[in-house]
Amino acid sequence: MSILTKEGSVLDIRGSSAISLDVDELLEKIRNDLHEPQREFFDNSNTEILGLSAGYGAGKTRALCAVCVKLAALNVGFTGAVMEPTGPLIRDIWQADFEQFLEYYEIPYTFRASPLPEYVLHLPKGDTKILCRSFENWSRIIGLNLAFVLADEIDTVAPSVCDRAFPKILGRLRSGNVRQFCAASTPEGFRWMWNTFGSEAAQEREDRKLIRMRTQDNPHLPDDFIERMQANYDPSMLQAYLNGEFVNLTTGQVYDRFTREKNVITAKPDIGLDPIRVGIDFNIGNMNAVIGVVQDQKLLIFDEISGSHDTDSIAQEIKSRYPMNKIYVYPDASGGNRSTNASQTDIQILEGYGFSNQSPRSNPPVRDRISSVQALLCNGKGESRFQIHASCRKLIESMELQSYTEKGEPDKESGYDHMADAVGYLIWREFNPLFARAGRPTGIRIY
Repeated sequence: MSILTKEGSVLDIRGSSAISLDVDELLEKIRNDLHEPQREFFDNSNTEILGLSAGYGAGKTRALCAVCVKLAALNVGFTGAVMEPTGPLIRDIWQADFEQFLEYYEIPYTFRASPLPEYVLHLPKGDTKILCRSFENWSRIIGLNLAFVLADEIDTVAPSVCDRAFPKILGRLRSGNVRQFCAASTPEGFRWMWNTFGSEAAQEREDRKLIRMRTQDNPHLPDDFIERMQANYDPSMLQAYLNGEFVNLTTGQVYDRFTREKNVITAKPDIGLDPIRVGIDFNIGNMNAVIGVVQDQKLLIFDEISGSHDTDSIAQEIKSRYPMNKIYVYPDASGGNRSTNASQTDIQILEGYGFSNQSPRSNPPVRDRISSVQALLCNGKGESRFQIHASCRKLIESMELQSYTEKGEPDKESGYDHMADAVGYLIWREFNPLFARAGRPTGIRIY
């Protein structure tokens, strides 16, 4: 049931009319349904700053839901808050999972959608309000008196934002019976989680504790979930995304899984009339493309084009080299908005040559694209599924020489990024487990 309050906000009355268990029985039931690392996180009410470093699919969101109900029960009559990196993630991740959790355990609640989302849990001993806020607007926490704050996926928030927000949030924990800040995230290298929980200085502090939760700790995952992770991530990424470990993901050579022994071949593949796969990086006056085929679930790059003046010229060159083959192009998604032609976008120009466009609506995050390439160079099983013909000197040079900057970002100044970006767009789209060949959805989610 939804009603409009006098203040003009939307109020949804949801959940059961009354809780079926007393609080102690409810919390014990929730606890018994958790796996061991979730239970360790749930049981700790004494540590002021509590962290959960978790692999993909390990069950961290469920752990946060359980802790949220526990802290609400321990702080009846007070207010807590849940924070996601962005506003949309509050709706898409937290609200959906939290409401499913509340309804499963028959916990009655009221939800207010606007002006800002919030829940009120109706517990036997009284009500507890839970605010939903985002780190992108973290200043909205200032001025509130809170008993607890739960932060989800905090390592995906820019460290500069976390560093400003964190002390302010701690300063709001000034009410309630059990005051606690709990953060849960898959670690993204040496970022906020590392600085707060993993560093030597952090480990010496008595006011904080880190709990690790591995993907394999979750007994409810599909049987092939971990195997798919191992096939689609490189070993370094697997340490973080399976085991919740802090690993260096942003220093040194970007494509450090590349070796000439495993990834460079001297014999050109027999392509015949096989479909041609072309990754394209758009640049003004310096268009770049890598050309290959997919055979036996492997990518074989056997040709490259560099330094083309505009989209028309690179399209003509591709067409002249491979006039009889079906051509799939995997361009930079920005080509749907820019043009080297006054009347058409770059992607429209490519489609005009009869190429099948496989670009997504928006480019993937840089980290995801790099991870996809790394996984094909050498995945968690030690398999290499990406080979480059020795004649593709520009691409080989990019694989060997592109490095990270001091800020932990791929260097864009040296000129080694163009070919790497071109092959990255192809690999992310063609070999990402979210997509089947030529861009058809598979329905598989690994996050």
